[in-house]
Amino acid sequence: MAELPEVGEALGEGSLVTAALEGCRLAGNRLNLDVYPDGCRQFLELFEKRREEVAQVEFLRLNCNEALIDSTLGSVPLLTCLRSLVLKGGHAKDEFGACQQGSLTTLPQDFGSLLCLTHLDLSFNSFSRLPSCVTDLASLRVLLVCHNSLVELPENFGRLSKLTFFSAMKNQLRDLPRSIGELAALQRLDLSENALQSLPDEIGSLYNCRELDLSGNQLMGVPDSLANLRSLQQLRLHSNLLVTVPASLASLPNLSRLDLQNNRLRSIPPEIQSSPFVHLRGNPLGEPEIPLQSDESSSGELRRVFPVPSEDSFTVTPEGCKVILACGVQFYFPPGAATSSVTIHFQTLSPDPQWVKLRHHDILLSEVLELRPHGVEFQQEVQLRMPYTSPRTLREREVVVRTFNGQSWSDLQTKVERRGKPKKHMACCSIPHFSWFLVVSRLVENECSVPSEGTLLFSTVDPNIKVTFPPGVTEETRSVTLQVLPVTAEELAEITDDPESRASPLLCLSQNSTVDFLRPVKIQLPLPPGVTGLTLDRSRLHLLHGNLQAQTWDDITSQVVLEFTHLYARFEVTHFSWYWLWYTTKTYIGGIARKVYERLRLYQVNFIALQRKKDPEQVLLQCVPKHKVDPVLGKLHDRYQGPEPSDIVELFEGEQFFAAFERGINIDADRPDCVDGRISFIFYSHLKNMKEIYVTAEVDRKGQAVKGQVSFYRGEVPDNVPEDATKKRKGPDSHWLATLPIKLPKLKARSGEHSEPKNGFSFPPLNLGNAETGYLTQTNLLGIARRIGADWQTIGLNLGLTYQQIERIGYNHREDLDSQILNMLFSWAQQNSEDQNCVEKLITAMKESGRQDIADEIEMVIELGRQKYRASIRRVGLDQESSAEDSAIAMV
Repeated sequence: MAELPEVGEALGEGSLVTAALEGCRLAGNRLNLDVYPDGCRQFLELFEKRREEVAQVEFLRLNCNEALIDSTLGSVPLLTCLRSLVLKGGHAKDEFGACQQGSLTTLPQDFGSLLCLTHLDLSFNSFSRLPSCVTDLASLRVLLVCHNSLVELPENFGRLSKLTFFSAMKNQLRDLPRSIGELAALQRLDLSENALQSLPDEIGSLYNCRELDLSGNQLMGVPDSLANLRSLQQLRLHSNLLVTVPASLASLPNLSRLDLQNNRLRSIPPEIQSSPFVHLRGNPLGEPEIPLQSDESSSGELRRVFPVPSEDSFTVTPEGCKVILACGVQFYFPPGAATSSVTIHFQTLSPDPQWVKLRHHDILLSEVLELRPHGVEFQQEVQLRMPYTSPRTLREREVVVRTFNGQSWSDLQTKVERRGKPKKHMACCSIPHFSWFLVVSRLVENECSVPSEGTLLFSTVDPNIKVTFPPGVTEETRSVTLQVLPVTAEELAEITDDPESRASPLLCLSQNSTVDFLRPVKIQLPLPPGVTGLTLDRSRLHLLHGNLQAQTWDDITSQVVLEFTHLYARFEVTHFSWYWLWYTTKTYIGGIARKVYERLRLYQVNFIALQRKKDPEQVLLQCVPKHKVDPVLGKLHDRYQGPEPSDIVELFEGEQFFAAFERGINIDADRPDCVDGRISFIFYSHLKNMKEIYVTAEVDRKGQAVKGQVSFYRGEVPDNVPEDATKKRKGPDSHWLATLPIKLPKLKARSGEHSEPKNGFSFPPLNLGNAETGYLTQTNLLGIARRIGADWQTIGLNLGLTYQQIERIGYNHREDLDSQILNMLFSWAQQNSEDQNCVEKLITAMKESGRQDIADEIEMVIELGRQKYRASIRRVGLDQESSAEDSAIAMV
């Protein structure tokens, strides 16, 4: 290889204004090396000899087909003035003339320090995941990742708040993160030729987007929220699997091209079909529907059913079908599963620890799915797929679907499919009946049948653990289950504050018989870490037997015969329980083991209390595991503000706690989750322990701000939690956990009160809905109006008001936001007061407008109304339904 000319000779004695090198060109503040065969080598030599001058480069291009590209990237973060960086492959061609992908699969983490970078091109490389450092580039405006192998975008992709152009064309994206809706500055979005099957509703929040290309994907539908993109000029949806499109797309005021060619559209809303900018060629318009083939069946064709979010049922016919719910749950009903048409009702429920009983070390990964009619049976197996929040991948854990038959819970044989992001992981199983289902992560269970001839059982978590059943150990075959919980030396040292203590993994043995074995069963456990048979001091070794019902750990060393090899300890037992081998100088080892076992079940968490910047009366409360606090706050900081998180506290999985507003602040709603003035929470480590609450002040805020607080208190402690674990509390209240400040700012001259709409508005009394389904009263509507704020136009459009009506309201009440909101909301309410579905329409409009918080508040008010109505019916003896289903729940 020819040597690079002397840099000083090539650059001269001046700065990097105009210079030439053999094989590379450095002009002004630009360094274009991607067109030269050894550009990376030249960059490294140039950087070594003239580092200070090269560090001022603002535009850099490198060839990612070169072997030295990985070595070169280590120096790039030192170019702190860099504004544009192009790291593209595709410069080399294979024997057939096709462009070869670049070798990049990741980037150094310190790329995130390029704070001036506004343009990044990573096209034609081999990325399967977007490097985490990319979302740290706060100034980035253009990001190109075309022609890679991306299967997902990171959850925090919305952090790139200055992005105006993003292209991920020609990748393998299957879905999009909800945070994509946070890209408020985005003007061009190209996601063509991927594998997208659905779009999040949040894509409708890209209000500045002018060009959106979703062509060449697998979309069967698009969200109605696309109608919010009022800046959109071009929307490309051709070459998908669309069977329908929202009619509201025709009302986009700036749309000049809507490409729907080559889809499966058989009918088009008249508003779209008559629009001159719509392209429809290649659709089977007017043709009969041809069912799509099921993923699970290669021989038959099944129709697909997609219930919309407002529906709570679907129908199964003898022909079978595949059903995909809006929440991600999927069903496969094979042909012949039903002998006649059956209507299936479904709903998702928040897990209640009163009847959702978790075992020790279980982790809840989903809400509860209820399917009715309960107990219905089919002629063939029905397949269920439930999405779940993926736990950290641990070898000692497994994911299962758990079902409740009205009296007890049992685990189903489950297969896990890991597709896309963690939230898209699916737990798949055959369901024996229709009832209640949820997904949990449990300790791995190794099972075997023990015949009279005996057998051997190994742990798949730790193959050094085994149980030997000799011949004659039982008269009748019985089933035995083995579980192992590893405990690291670091965990043990942190809990006991004793670096000298060591312990083996915990071993749990159980069986399906209450009768002890006829002959002793031999158990082999590995010696604690750092202990061998040659260095063993037997006086320090303790074998513990755990009785979790009595919450005790007993030292049984003197009651068994311990045999030792170089690596293992062996002993014999006749009944099963928990066993734990300790190596320590401590004397009261049972009490120490009890403390360690308790701590292994506790989660360290922080509480956060944030107020929405645009509406301080809206308070977000959340309990977050400590390792997730920073990512959670990072997602919320653009919309919320508040104090630092609380100090770390410890909670059990499924433990109840309460939030109480104090010192002059009250809850501004009659909520069903409010108990004695406190908001009830249940902590589940892998679910969102979050609620948004509206608060008011006890005093008039026109004169001064109110400085209050929210305190968190422990509630009822779950079963089998030792008493002394509940005593470690701070402050005078033994159940107190933490307190965070809440401040309601001083009110400016506010127009109107709840009961007197301003500017002379006088609306007749309104009651939306009905007594059975729950009312929204005029007072409720006034409360809702106070929370709408600047989103009133979007909400009005989603409620069905025309763009002209919205403009007229805005003009008639210009410079008076309260009047605009009241006029919009009450005009719609008067027009729809006799519509039995008007409340559901209002909830849907709030969701489509990105105001899930208001939708949740309305649903709570309606649910509370339903509960009061049912209670009144029962009091007067008119309740004719006393179903076995309700009885089953009540029994639990």
